[in-house]
Amino acid sequence: MPTLLRVGPYCFFCYASDRDQPTHVHIERNSSEAKFWLTPVRLQFNKGFSSNEINRLQTLTEDN
Repeated sequence: MPTLLRVGPYCFFCYASDRDQPTHVHIERNSSEAKFWLTPVRLQFNKGFSSNEINRLQTLTEDN
């Protein structure tokens, strides 16, 4: 699970085994995790992040 980026408490990473899916990124903080498709950027999965955090994570994903 290569780490692509760290921003504050958030770790952006990918799984090498996810090659059969559209391009995406996983984001983790403690026990919360989200997954965003990248083209276009949109939330695919959320476990534990608040809607405010999801909005921030979407912006961070778009900007990076």
